Amino acid sequence: MMYLAPRQGLFAIIILVSFCLQTLLLVISTDQQLTKSRAQKGEQMVAQLIDEARLSLENKDRVSLSVIANRYTSEQDVARILIKDNNNDVLVPVGNAPMQQGDTISQIATKGDAVIGSVALTLKDISKGEIIAKQWPFVIGSMILHLFLWLLYGYIARPTKEQINALSRDIQDLHRERYAQGGPFFGGQAPNFNAEGSDDNAVNESRNGGNSQNANHEAAHKEAANKSATVSTTGIHDDLNAYLKSQQNNGGDSETQDSTSLDPNHIQTKASSTDISANTFTRSASKLSATRAFDSVSVQIMFHDEYNMLERLTPEMRMPYLALCTQLLNQALTELLRQPLLLGVSAVNQPRFDDKGACALLKADNSHAKVALAGVMLAKLYLMLNKIIHDKHIELSRFALSAKAGVSDSGQTAAMTQLLKSIGRKEQMLILLPNSGFKQIGNHVQVHSLKRPTTVYERECAVFDGGNDAMIQRLADVRNKVLTTGNEDE
Repeated sequence: MMYLAPRQGLFAIIILVSFCLQTLLLVISTDQQLTKSRAQKGEQMVAQLIDEARLSLENKDRVSLSVIANRYTSEQDVARILIKDNNNDVLVPVGNAPMQQGDTISQIATKGDAVIGSVALTLKDISKGEIIAKQWPFVIGSMILHLFLWLLYGYIARPTKEQINALSRDIQDLHRERYAQGGPFFGGQAPNFNAEGSDDNAVNESRNGGNSQNANHEAAHKEAANKSATVSTTGIHDDLNAYLKSQQNNGGDSETQDSTSLDPNHIQTKASSTDISANTFTRSASKLSATRAFDSVSVQIMFHDEYNMLERLTPEMRMPYLALCTQLLNQALTELLRQPLLLGVSAVNQPRFDDKGACALLKADNSHAKVALAGVMLAKLYLMLNKIIHDKHIELSRFALSAKAGVSDSGQTAAMTQLLKSIGRKEQMLILLPNSGFKQIGNHVQVHSLKRPTTVYERECAVFDGGNDAMIQRLADVRNKVLTTGNEDE
């Protein structure tokens, strides 16, 4: 017979409250994050819209302004765009959505010192239902997890066979004690075994005489014992069920927890999971052996584009920007490999920028070539160049993105790509090299490990912390030469 865990209904209520609180906290935290990110995104969109519409706004070209504004209102977060001239007259009102009004971001458009107009962008309010709809995998997963916890509690907290048997023995002892004292049975009735035995013995004595009296007494005692056992078993089961039901209302599952804690199947499951984790770690560690050989490095450059602004650019603006980045990277690569310190290092490919960034491959032509140092210097050089270009473009109200870089041996290119996407920060360089690679760069740069790594690759990865004066000065000279070459070409 299967018995339920004590207070399983109360535990179900606790689980339901926990699920509701977790969902509420998810909605609140997501709402705060979306509000902050939408505000930053709205400011960038307004700045980009003014940059694109400056000429049309100066000429008060309503058609061009309407076309430009309509492209921005196609964004899901934008409710309305209002463009006014310098006299505060409305030129283009785009977007109707009066029921979806939210925060409005306004900015004045200028040309030099003259005010030529203004742009007001209204963002939609964040819907709580939309948040839950977007986070449905988390909500459903949390609900399944809470349901699993409730079922697990109902399984591990129910009475064990040992507890039921011990309880049954206690009730039997109590039953025998009351019967020996002449008290009533649990059911309130006691079978009159002695009366039946006396009647049978009297009949047998009158028929068979004194010799059969002992045999009749034994038969009467056996029959009385069988009846007593039958009645006792029925009463015990009824009272056992009543007692267990009362225990379910009173709680108390400490013995169940003690018994399950020593369950050999549970211990075996833990041991199996430990073996699986150990095997996984061994395979990952073999790929990241500190003594692995390498003769080429991969330098990956990625844009730090949190809001995917590059995808929203028109091809007329995106392609020249990518071409400029490609030109800077190739000129930096050419000038850097001319340095005597990097003698014996050559470029395998000619990197080109696309929406995902660019990747330059370097190889060592001999055993003395410092290919790891060349990769680190190239990554740092491009970050320095990109910083100048980015600041200049922002000063001129033009589109530009910050960059981040990663240097790894050729066997860990895919791992470095994932690291840049997951933990890479703006203007940061990640390094994933064997011991021999870190030995090449040890006298020139300083690195530090990641805090609280969650994977094997994060544990082996290092972050560029700075370089010595000689290397930084050398990179500054190469940077100036690249920028001077670019001006001469223009």
